Amino acid sequence: MTLAIRLDAVGGIAGDMFAAAMVDALPELRARVLADAAAVLPREAGTPVFTPGTSAGLHCLRFGLAAPAGDPHQPHHAHDHHHDHAHAHAGFRDMAARLAAAPLSPGTAAHATAILRRLAEAEAAIHHVPVDEVHFHEIGDWDSLMDVTAAGSVAAALEGARWSVSALPRGDGLVRTRHGLLPVPAPATAWLLEGFAWRDDGIGGERVTPTGAAILRHLVDGAPVRVAGRLQGTGTGAGTRELPGQPNILRATLFGAAAEGPGEEGQREKGPHEEDIVVLSFEIDDMSAEEIAVAADRLRAAAGVRDLVLVPAIGKKGRPVHTFRLLVEPAARDAVADACFTETATIGLRWQAARRAVLPRASAEASASVGTVRVKTATRPAGPSRKAESDDLVGIAGLEARRAAKRKAEEP
Repeated sequence: MTLAIRLDAVGGIAGDMFAAAMVDALPELRARVLADAAAVLPREAGTPVFTPGTSAGLHCLRFGLAAPAGDPHQPHHAHDHHHDHAHAHAGFRDMAARLAAAPLSPGTAAHATAILRRLAEAEAAIHHVPVDEVHFHEIGDWDSLMDVTAAGSVAAALEGARWSVSALPRGDGLVRTRHGLLPVPAPATAWLLEGFAWRDDGIGGERVTPTGAAILRHLVDGAPVRVAGRLQGTGTGAGTRELPGQPNILRATLFGAAAEGPGEEGQREKGPHEEDIVVLSFEIDDMSAEEIAVAADRLRAAAGVRDLVLVPAIGKKGRPVHTFRLLVEPAARDAVADACFTETATIGLRWQAARRAVLPRASAEASASVGTVRVKTATRPAGPSRKAESDDLVGIAGLEARRAAKRKAEEP
């Protein structure tokens, strides 16, 4: 089941708030997340715990570190004070190595390292140093490593989910860092969340932490996600700070295809399913036919490109032009845009988010073969249709022979 997950940053977002909201929504993730978080921490750092509580009277879950046995301090997680922590392992390479060496659940290390790298890239850009030489000054260390690992564990467990987030509370004032007092949002947060929507609700302080920003940058690809379908669950994660007049919470709302009554599931699978797609287009008037053909072939083969169409037209000054129109998976938009600038002479392109309906179909690789010709099957309202794989017809000599093989392959 593909989930569409909406994050509502009512109070803001930090790594601990994200982990708590997701585990509150999906309690079956609790054991996995706790085991992964504990696996990357030294014993003296404490024990990861989820603690039920309230924020402005609303039930919530909190995520933090319980003090080690014999330590008089209470469970803690100062996500509002990340900037003041300092441990010897604060280098990106050391933290990434610790993730790689830990016995984590499948996929956790890859997602956690990707989130950590987002943080490192922000620090590298701000301080003009290589990523591998980054020492984190704007995030805590054991706390943040635990949060990054927990977020990676959630992301891996929900591989394929589509994530979106509400406008983010900007906050106000100054935050104390190793470099002195800096304005909110912190430099790393602002760098990571360029292009995201923000709002000013009149409440100051740091509302989005660098770790929370890195999680959003990793999970939310920027393309609109239409949240529709059956409501699967909700969860509420809270921060430690009390906000005036409102709860300091992050709410997660999960939508997906719900189980239906007897006979309904099979009927539902026969209809088209909807998905988000990005339509990317541009015009070319200064490339030869040979160059256009090569570029089109290379772009069709690019990861994330579902289809490419060339449309001849007349452009400015009466020049013949070719319009490239690509259907692109939302997560691949930036990479495909780079490929368009690399493979063609265009100096600008357009894109728009779209929604499309796609009939259930068997891929050529999974379809039954008739002789040497594979068959693709689509499930239409009036019944299945069959189409021979054109690549398999190319090797047959003679037009009539190819047509005969196609007819035979497409027989019911």
